[in-house]
Amino acid sequence: MSSFRKVLKSKQRDHKERSQLGFRKHLGLLEKKKDYKLRADDYHRKQRTLMALRKKAMDKNPDEFHFKMINNQLKDGVHVIKSKQEEMTEEQKKVMRTQDIRYVEMKRVSEMKKIERLKAELHLLDNDDEANKNKHVFFVDTKKEVEDFDLATHLNTVPELVDRTYNRPTIKTLESKSIMGAVNPERIKKLAKQRKNQYEVLSQRIDREKKMFVITQKIQTRKDLQDKVKKLKVCKETSTAPAVYKFEAKRKR
Repeated sequence: MSSFRKVLKSKQRDHKERSQLGFRKHLGLLEKKKDYKLRADDYHRKQRTLMALRKKAMDKNPDEFHFKMINNQLKDGVHVIKSKQEEMTEEQKKVMRTQDIRYVEMKRVSEMKKIERLKAELHLLDNDDEANKNKHVFFVDTKKEVEDFDLATHLNTVPELVDRTYNRPTIKTLESKSIMGAVNPERIKKLAKQRKNQYEVLSQRIDREKKMFVITQKIQTRKDLQDKVKKLKVCKETSTAPAVYKFEAKRKR
């Protein structure tokens, strides 16, 4: 059986496509079927596109009106949109910028109220940012008191609750009253997730309020630039701050 397999294996040949003939090598590589298939598909796709465009042109109503017939014009065979003349005066522009400032300022004040409401609800509990944590400093009279200082004793609580920045009951409270609130680990985990989401919303609102404040300053700067007063640019405009100009002092009557 093994000898029969060897015979079959020896008779099998790898299929090889015919190469370009020697006297036709100056014409380049011989096109294979896969190359022809790609070229044929591309040709048929273009033909279908041309047929669709011809049908669309034949079905078009020559008397149909379109507003681009008025607003566009042909220049060197290319459609160009006509430039509209500026119809607003400088005074009208200043009034519009004033309205923009009022609108953005109204939105910013609304955002600030929402931020204050969120802060009142969250009380900044369990802030993970070590740099922004509040610090509580205790003052003593002697070095011996510093060495013997016990934070749990000073705060009148148990050592396990010293690191908490909120809901730190005293020993007397723990002895007289039962602990209220979530005790189940799953419930505590769910509350922690909700608190984290609330902090993310608060952070987004604070960023939005800062961006609105920058937008208000930029609009005010553009409004001031409309006055015909000599000015000198001190700082360029950035994404976080408006441009700074130094205006010439002008006496007002």
